[in-house]
Amino acid sequence: MTFLLSIDDTDSLDSRGTGRLARAIAETLGQDYPVMAVTRHQLFVHESIPYTSHNSCAVIHIGPCAPEHGERIFSLARDHMKGDFVEGSDPGIAIAHRGDVTCEMVTFGQDAKTRVLTQEMARTLAKRCSIRLEGLGGTEDGVIGAMAGLGLASTGNDGRFILKGRIRDIMGPAPAGVLLEAGIDMILTVDGVPVTSGIIQVQEGKSVKPCPVMGKAVLFVEEREGVFHAVKRD
Repeated sequence: MTFLLSIDDTDSLDSRGTGRLARAIAETLGQDYPVMAVTRHQLFVHESIPYTSHNSCAVIHIGPCAPEHGERIFSLARDHMKGDFVEGSDPGIAIAHRGDVTCEMVTFGQDAKTRVLTQEMARTLAKRCSIRLEGLGGTEDGVIGAMAGLGLASTGNDGRFILKGRIRDIMGPAPAGVLLEAGIDMILTVDGVPVTSGIIQVQEGKSVKPCPVMGKAVLFVEEREGVFHAVKRD
């Protein structure tokens, strides 16, 4: 069984971002549970939605685990977030078995990418679907993104990986074979042509950003003057 643990609105302009916090929580959980990946999901950017810089949520993918482990996973993550609370943030957290994510939850996540949603909508949906959802401070608006993250991550076709395998250990340009061995399942050009050899150009000091596609980690590249350049997609 795979658990999806979703967090949102955990930072301020002067603090570490939600993605960094999600990776720290993943490291903590990884001491006792198999953490598969962390994904980032872009949400709607609108003047009526308070956000720090990009309005994204993060989801930690944990498993396989026994069903009864969900409560402790949630508690460990919640305690970590409370201990690392940033003044001015409005964090929310949610957890679900991947198999328990409903079509209604997926629709909520997709709507969160294109229109303004409310806490009431998120909490009502969580109650109806028996999802553990909590606000952990401030206005608790993070419950909206936390709920949306569950639906988006469950599809295996949204966002990008910010942690998977050893891909964050590889900074700057790297051979395609090295990236494939590090945790990327496939490298494709934007035209859909597989790439298995050659150097993939990435900005120095940066790691590649593969995307979930049909549940696989796919790195997209574009060829410019015979050289493959990694593409970052939302």
